[in-house]
Amino acid sequence: MINRKFWNNKKVFITGHTGFKGSWLSIWLKILGARVYGYSINVPTEPSLFKLANIEKLIDRNYFKDIKNFNSLNNAINSVNPSIIFHLAAQPSVRYSYQNPIQTIKTNVLGCSNLLEIIKNNKTVKSVVMVATDKVYLNEEKKRSFKEEDPLGGKDVYSASKACSELILKAYSNSFFQKKKFNIGSARSGNVIGGGDWTKDRIVPDCLKSFSNNGKLTIRYPDSVRPWQHVLEPLYGYILLAQKLYGNKGNKFTGAWNFGPKKENNKKVYDLSKKIKKIMKSKSKIKILPEKKMHESKYLFLNSSKSNKHLRWKKFLNLDQTIKLTVEWYHDFRKKKNLRITTISQINYFMKMINGKKI
Repeated sequence: MINRKFWNNKKVFITGHTGFKGSWLSIWLKILGARVYGYSINVPTEPSLFKLANIEKLIDRNYFKDIKNFNSLNNAINSVNPSIIFHLAAQPSVRYSYQNPIQTIKTNVLGCSNLLEIIKNNKTVKSVVMVATDKVYLNEEKKRSFKEEDPLGGKDVYSASKACSELILKAYSNSFFQKKKFNIGSARSGNVIGGGDWTKDRIVPDCLKSFSNNGKLTIRYPDSVRPWQHVLEPLYGYILLAQKLYGNKGNKFTGAWNFGPKKENNKKVYDLSKKIKKIMKSKSKIKILPEKKMHESKYLFLNSSKSNKHLRWKKFLNLDQTIKLTVEWYHDFRKKKNLRITTISQINYFMKMINGKKI
C-alpha cells in the first residue's frame, strides 16, 4: 500500500522527469506530498505531457541538463540532497538505437554509471529505483515468462545497453554499496501505454493519431506479442519499491523486480490495434508493412510473482480498461481540456482501485 505519510515532504530526485513515465510519476509524487526535483536534458517529444500539463510549475526545481555530463548531474544531486532517487533518463526506443547506436549506449550506459558513481559518495540518499525494461532479458523466443534471475542479453543495441546498465548496477552494488546506508533496486516493466505518449514509432500513439482522423494505420510487426499495461501500473510498483528500500530493513528489497500486466494483456500488436479502433469507433484501415531486417523480439512476457508476494504489488487494469483510460486522455487532449486535471483525475481513480474503494 502507498503510504502518504511516508512521502510527505520527502525530497525526491527524478532523472528523465520530462518524459512520458517521468511526467506521470512527477505528478503522482506531488499528489502524495513529496518535494520533487527533476533532471532531464529536454522535453523529448512535441507535443508532450510535461508541457501540456505544465508540470514544470509543479516541480520544486528543474535541471535541464544532460545525464551524460557527470559534473552537472553531481552538482544537481549534491545541491538537492535528496533522500530518494528514481532514475528514468534513457534513450527508450529500439528503432532509434539502430539509427543512433553510439548515442543510445552513451545515454543508457554512461548515464547509469554517472548516477551510481555519484550516489557512491552521497550521504543523504536512502533509496534508489533504477528503471529498466522487460527487454533486458536474453530472449530466445521460447514463449515463456521471464523471472528476475533469468540471464540478461539483448540482440539490439537498446536492449543490450539496458542489460549492460543492469550489470554495471550489480557490479557497483557488489563493489561499493555493501556497507552503504542506502538501498538500490531495479524495476522492469512491460510495454507501457497511456495518455501523453507521443514517442515516435510506438503503436499506441500511431493508432490514436490515425484513428482519430479515420486515417490509415500502418503496422510493421503485427504478430509481435507484448505485455501491454497502463503507465500507472508499473509506477505503482516503483513507488512501493522506493518505500520498501528506504530504512534499515530495505536491504531485503535490493535487486531486480518485474512489474508486468495481467496475463490476458499479452496481445499481438495487430489485436491491440483492432481493440483501440473498436473503442474509438474509427473507420480507419489497418495496413501491414513488410518487416524490415531489424531485430525485434516477437514474444515478451514477465513473471511478476516476486513483486506480488514481497512488495504486495497488484495488477488492477485489464486491457480494455487500459485502452479506455488512454483513449479518454487523448479525447481530452483533442478537446483542449486542462490535461493536468485529466492526469490527476486518472491517478486518483487508480489510487481508489489500490485502496479497494468502489469506482
